[in-house]
Amino acid sequence: MFSNNDEAAINKKLPKELLLRIFSFLDVVTLCRCAQVSRAWNVLALDGSNWQRIDLFDFQRDIEGRVVENISKRCGGFLRKLSLRGCQGVGDNALRTFAQNCRNIEVLNLNGCTKITDATCTSLSKFCSKLRHLDLASCTSITNLSLKALSEGCPLLEQLIISWCDQVTKDGIQALVRGCGGLRALSLKGCTQLEDEALKFIGAHCPELVTLNLQTCLQITDDGLITICRGCHKLQSLCASGCSNITDAILNALGQNCPRLRILEVARCSQLTDVGFTTLARNCHELEKMDLEECVQITDSTLIQLSIHCPRLQVLSLSHCELITDDGIRHLGNGACAHDRLEVIELDNCPLITDASLEHLKSCHSLERIELYDCQQITRAGIKRLRTHLPNIKVHAYFAPVTPPPSVGGSRQRFCRCCIIL
Repeated sequence: MFSNNDEAAINKKLPKELLLRIFSFLDVVTLCRCAQVSRAWNVLALDGSNWQRIDLFDFQRDIEGRVVENISKRCGGFLRKLSLRGCQGVGDNALRTFAQNCRNIEVLNLNGCTKITDATCTSLSKFCSKLRHLDLASCTSITNLSLKALSEGCPLLEQLIISWCDQVTKDGIQALVRGCGGLRALSLKGCTQLEDEALKFIGAHCPELVTLNLQTCLQITDDGLITICRGCHKLQSLCASGCSNITDAILNALGQNCPRLRILEVARCSQLTDVGFTTLARNCHELEKMDLEECVQITDSTLIQLSIHCPRLQVLSLSHCELITDDGIRHLGNGACAHDRLEVIELDNCPLITDASLEHLKSCHSLERIELYDCQQITRAGIKRLRTHLPNIKVHAYFAPVTPPPSVGGSRQRFCRCCIIL
């Protein structure tokens, strides 16, 4: 029951506009609680202007279709941003009602809403022409029909995530980009049916593209990615991890066409070499994050080029790059990025790395974390010396089991592998 304090001092002295402004800073739970305080606060808390941004992730197990329908009727045209991430109980019918009522929606997160199908995208296309950001990751029933619908009804779309929607093919991508040429971010991670032809459509129609994720798109080759580089000169972030067919031609194309590149993830791309990374480093001076895990052909030469030409480097993964030595780390530690920028370096399974590398990293005052799993020549003493210079650093490492010489009786004492996080 509502309390009888509608005439409380706060309601008398503050105008409704100011109270609404105060309520606009409250989260969903607090708004619902305030709605139970009094009739006056119920009106204020449930005013549509307070429900422009809603995130229901924390309540995902309890959210069913009727909840979304009720919210959409309450919020109407006020709602701009809604996250239903992980709400597996929400289906096409509820989202049709939502689309009809919330036609000003701009950001919609349906990540993990596994019940939805192409019917949802048809509804969004019909009623939500202002949609700019849409996340459909892991909505595995989505097909090319959804992309065609979005292309026809959502021309302002700037960001689309369809990761793990593995029914999507080049035909869907072709339809999408023809109507949504303003795309700035596109995630196709895990869309395993995509071939180079799909990338050629993107390169030809999406000149504003800034972020592209192609992780585990196993059929992608140099041809498709080179088209992206030549058509998307504003590209700042590229993930091609697991695209094992690509070669140095990609790094050359990035260097020649995408000078604004900040993030490059090419883990498990084993054909990439020092030659390609040299061209990249000499042309892409804004690089901040590089994931080169399992780029097994690179050597200290790549680190030398990065240390000279990439002063903004913050995160560098070299795990399983088994040719890297202390000399490469020495150049990195003396490079332009070392003193104020470098925050994370991963060196797991780099067998040639010794305590000398840790000495070279002492001057990296911004270093927050270093990974040293399976670096067999790294010792506890070396890690402790590093920590005397960088007391806040997190060092993740473990040491191989030690087997001492046999005792007099012939038995051998066994020592467990020791994991440490310092």
